[in-house]
Amino acid sequence: MKWIKFKIKTITDAEDIIISTLYDLGLEGAQIEDKIPLSPLEKEQMFVDILPEGPEDDGIAYLSFFVEESDGELILNGKKIAREELLAQIREQLEELRRFMEIGEGKITLEETEDVDWINNWKQYFHQFTIDDVLVIPSWEKAAPEDQGKLTLHIDPGTAFGTGMHETTQLCIRALRKYITPETRLLDVGTGSGILAILSIMFGAESAVGTDLDPCAVEAVRENKEANGIADEAFQLLIGNIITEKEIQDAVGYECYDIVAANILAEVLVPLTPVIIHQLKKGGIYITSGIIDDKEQTVLEAVKAAGLEVLEVNHQGEWVGIVARKNP
Repeated sequence: MKWIKFKIKTITDAEDIIISTLYDLGLEGAQIEDKIPLSPLEKEQMFVDILPEGPEDDGIAYLSFFVEESDGELILNGKKIAREELLAQIREQLEELRRFMEIGEGKITLEETEDVDWINNWKQYFHQFTIDDVLVIPSWEKAAPEDQGKLTLHIDPGTAFGTGMHETTQLCIRALRKYITPETRLLDVGTGSGILAILSIMFGAESAVGTDLDPCAVEAVRENKEANGIADEAFQLLIGNIITEKEIQDAVGYECYDIVAANILAEVLVPLTPVIIHQLKKGGIYITSGIIDDKEQTVLEAVKAAGLEVLEVNHQGEWVGIVARKNP
């Protein structure tokens, strides 16, 4: 299958109106490239495989629309249309917008892509790897002979969540391995793909509860539980914001977790920490990561202000993991 990508250079202020206008032509599913900083809500939702802050916003945006091509013609709204005709219609709409608002350069470039499997093409970039003695392997690969006998986590990241490759996740995994006992009840805030909760059960924890803001986590967790033979009653998931929603706090429960893990941005850990101490048992362990190195002191201060005792501060690359305890 061939696709034609129509890429428009514009400005960030014009993104929404251009997308809305071209939607009327039948162009849907715009891919947006810009340097707008993440909003607080977007940062709150970035629970795994967290990236550092991006470059400074320059106001430039690129909008890309993909249209199927067959036998030299494009297929739009189930009908054939010549490439030149669609290009002319897009230009006409952009010039109409330019009459009453700034849209920037408005340059349109076309690119051809062939036989792209948009759902599965990313798989070529994810292969099995190890975290100490844990083998992480996707469903489309088999373990190498030398990896036979290792503790094996089967996980497919899909398109929404991480896989354990990021330093922040690995910092959490190593801390969990150290503190989990057969009696451990774990709470994983921002569980995403469920990797921390699933591994915790594989490490010997009694049970786990995960929370996440993104409803996509439901299917991701279900698939990964099934792939690793985790019983439904061993790992339960709740969708909602544990920081602000009392019903989620109530559903999770109070002072009933031996370990709370949170692999989240520092900006979220700060308001989370004084809330989550109510979920921890006395003597419970608080494992955090997702902390870029220049935010280490900020999170340490929040942890201490909540009355927790700092046990460890670990580093991997430019990321920091903090382990603390709720004392009696």
